[in-house]
Amino acid sequence: MNYAKTALLLAAMTGLFLAVGYLLGGAGGALVAFLVALAMNGWAWWNSDKMALRMHNAEPVTRAGAPALYGMVEQLARNAGLPTPKIYIIHSEQPNAFATGRSPETAAVAATTGLIRMLSEDELAGVMAHELAHIRNRDTLIMTVAATIAGAIGFLAQFAFFFRDNRGAGGLIGALLVMILAPIAASVVQMTISRTREYAADRAGAEICGAPLALASALSKIAGVAGRIEMPSAERNPSSAHLFIMNPLTGRGADKLFSTHPNPENRIKALEEMAGRSLGRRTSPATRPARGPWG
Repeated sequence: MNYAKTALLLAAMTGLFLAVGYLLGGAGGALVAFLVALAMNGWAWWNSDKMALRMHNAEPVTRAGAPALYGMVEQLARNAGLPTPKIYIIHSEQPNAFATGRSPETAAVAATTGLIRMLSEDELAGVMAHELAHIRNRDTLIMTVAATIAGAIGFLAQFAFFFRDNRGAGGLIGALLVMILAPIAASVVQMTISRTREYAADRAGAEICGAPLALASALSKIAGVAGRIEMPSAERNPSSAHLFIMNPLTGRGADKLFSTHPNPENRIKALEEMAGRSLGRRTSPATRPARGPWG
């Protein structure tokens, strides 16, 4: 159901992009919009992971530098049937994490120092499993495509008066409607896709680590403080907010129209129900490397 909903939403966003092009320039405008979308998606396919890591000044870690964290992610990746991703640390007091990469072979996971200090081993494993679930579900690619199309729609809207064809379907009125409504509609669809994928990653992450309640506990702790501790790199790059396990932007935690993430309470409730149905009865992840320095 989640995959069908995501496919439908992506189709809706692509259709919106083509409609914007048609309103501004008729059939020729729709074709140009389609070609721009292909070019932007192709560029994002190769560069989105590097951009995301650079945005947040993420530093790579090795087995020697952070043996416990590296061993944990390595074991969880085996549980998920994935190659071990590259592992990064973000020096931020806000507890948070994200995954990026165009494929499991090129994927990376990043955790903040605040997250590592705050959570227990089981809780940290739950968060890392959630990020691995995003990789296995190809959510990083899905969200890259969604963000790229949304950005392209916003670009067209900003230059609506320059691109419009007064002889075409929209003319002046069409340009005005595009400028006002298109970015809003694109944002709504993009955020709906993001929220859908978060629920799916919570469920799959709980299965990977074998501990729904550990992930639920981690989400509760993160939600309790993330909105009060600013992450400067996220505030400078709000377009990357959807990548994180919890919205890194201060003051945004509820299920609202433009929220990038579901309400944490709803996510926690779903995980508790999952545990109650005896899915993943183990209360500890199948990974217990000795705790050690985190790099």
